[in-house]
Amino acid sequence: MADRRRVQDEREARRFLPAVERSGVNRSEWARARGIDGRSLRAWEMNLARRGTRPGPRRSREGAAPRGLVELVPVAPSGAVGGSARYVLELAGTRLEFGDDAAVTTLRRVIEALRR
Repeated sequence: MADRRRVQDEREARRFLPAVERSGVNRSEWARARGIDGRSLRAWEMNLARRGTRPGPRRSREGAAPRGLVELVPVAPSGAVGGSARYVLELAGTRLEFGDDAAVTTLRRVIEALRR
């Protein structure tokens, strides 16, 4: 792995990432074939996505975003007996906690923000 170089800067990452998608091979294979550290490329991909300056998830051939299972697990409020149930949603490194008493309009705004 010592012979693999890191992605130098944002400009280089923005050039490489679309090339990976166009290639049709996975990121690791693409990087390995070019002597690039795949972890460095992945780190740039995540940082650009967090900033909102990178397109969303890869689309399938039919044009739909990949879907996954979202598990909502009720969590008892700390130190409370009874009361409203608590839910914890962990998705892509983001943790969201809410209860049965959360306003529907607030949850909609939060979900819209996460979609972006």
